[in-house]
Amino acid sequence: MTSPLTEQELMSRRTWFREHWDRGIPFAVLLGLQIEQWEPERVTIRMPLREDLTAHEGIFHGGAVGTLIDTAGTGVVIAGHDFNHGSRIATVSMTVNYVGTAPGEDAVAVGRCVRRGRRLSFAQVEVTSASSNRLLAHAMLTLSVAGERQGIPTG
Repeated sequence: MTSPLTEQELMSRRTWFREHWDRGIPFAVLLGLQIEQWEPERVTIRMPLREDLTAHEGIFHGGAVGTLIDTAGTGVVIAGHDFNHGSRIATVSMTVNYVGTAPGEDAVAVGRCVRRGRRLSFAQVEVTSASSNRLLAHAMLTLSVAGERQGIPTG
């Protein structure tokens, strides 16, 4: 068994993951995702509406919204995670209900961690339109954090 991480090591990992979510996930960068809030209990991410992310004029493609949901859900779990239990996160399952559209508006996802475990955690995400605050989708995610991710600070 390895010794517990020091507070400095934990802070270093939290900082690394926050920066990674902001600039280190190429697909999220491609979609233009912008972190607005990053806290252990709440992560908020905006996706600006662009024509290349639409299915119909002015309406996001469901796959783009699904990526936004996955990014917010994994983000909120890792933002409050105890890195003594690993650092490699993966989505185990994601159930999405698409419930509305808001033509011409950015989408904002708010992720909340509803339960943290040693290996499995659960997140809830709601996506609303940025201006009119219409509910666009809601989702539940099961996430696994196990093993060590390569490339993160070790000391």
